[in-house]
Amino acid sequence: MSRVVITGLGVVSPIGNTVEEFWENIKANKHGFALEEWFPGQTEEKNVTAKVRNFDVSEYVDKKAARRMDTLTQYAVYASKKALEDAGSDFSDLDPYRCGVIIGSGIGGILTTEEQILTYHNKSNSRVSVFTIPMMIGNMAAGTVAIQTKFKGANYCTVSACASATHAIGEAFHAIKNGYLDCAIAGGAEACQLGFAMAGFNNMHAVTRSQDPDRASIPFDKDRSGFVLGDGAGIVILEEYEHAKARGAKIYAEIAGYGATCDAYHETSPDPEGYGGAKAMELAVKEAGVPFETINYCNAHGTSTPINDRTETNALKITFGEHAKNMVINSTKSMTGHLLGAAGGVEAVATALQMQNSLVHATVGLQECDDDCDLDYCKGANREMKITGAISNSLGFGGHNATICLIPVND
Repeated sequence: MSRVVITGLGVVSPIGNTVEEFWENIKANKHGFALEEWFPGQTEEKNVTAKVRNFDVSEYVDKKAARRMDTLTQYAVYASKKALEDAGSDFSDLDPYRCGVIIGSGIGGILTTEEQILTYHNKSNSRVSVFTIPMMIGNMAAGTVAIQTKFKGANYCTVSACASATHAIGEAFHAIKNGYLDCAIAGGAEACQLGFAMAGFNNMHAVTRSQDPDRASIPFDKDRSGFVLGDGAGIVILEEYEHAKARGAKIYAEIAGYGATCDAYHETSPDPEGYGGAKAMELAVKEAGVPFETINYCNAHGTSTPINDRTETNALKITFGEHAKNMVINSTKSMTGHLLGAAGGVEAVATALQMQNSLVHATVGLQECDDDCDLDYCKGANREMKITGAISNSLGFGGHNATICLIPVND
């Protein structure tokens, strides 16, 4: 069995499109939310959103190639290239068939799908783009990244709603640990900032009802009412430890465990007792082979929905017992919003940065905890602390639960 470490990070998010900008805004507790009109010309209704801003893929992709990519694929390519730069290697010294790409997406190329359906209905079938199918399918993010990087190993897309990116990272971790790959580009990408998607989430009462950007995504708060829909990509470079050590790579953390379960309960609601999420955490920590008391930080799924935050709190108590009260928990979604299939990737980046810098960011906007949310959610201010072990949770529609466990690298 091989050890697996994180040696590169890449991000596209509402709070920054480089790791440096992303981290500075995290430390400053700066969210990326704005109140915007969602259906121009149809209604004056507004929603708080978390959009990617000032994004320019031309640094890595020419205009002609970019026009053939859905936005989610552009995000994935950009974040992957940034992550490789951060890793300081293109891994050309390795067998390309032992370098994989696993990138999740919960929804796929929905921007292309809507655009081309409207073209079909309002114009004619002959006007539908010849690139429609490759642009709309979610696996094209991983495929295009492989074309750009010449990684020829295992390549696929995990599709498990909001757990997609964490599943991708976990599966890549297992592929390296079990000797099938030497390195992998892993994470998630999502781009669904359009009225059609917003209407669906709105009508199922999943998104926030708040019109105040400062009080829109407030995980674990008694006044939370739903998530803020966000876009972006989060990518990590995973590498076999001995290879990373031999080349003198910067190592953020070791991924030591991964747990994946299903609630088998409901299409969109988690098991209210939290048993499925608890089991995913348990499996991840047990695989890591560390005492449960070693885990002192949790990057929660923390969506700011009434059901999730209560359920996840209970799941933590089931897994960690009394020790749950000693853990520091936060939600990066309090600044980025919910990036759906990309959430786990962006949050893995945030977790690695917090471990490296011995700093846990505040759950921004949290003022008064819900009575059912009675753990330490890092309210009010960042906290300087050595992270001796961390978990990052992702819980998706369909009952999908995924957890990765990170520990410091000890030679």
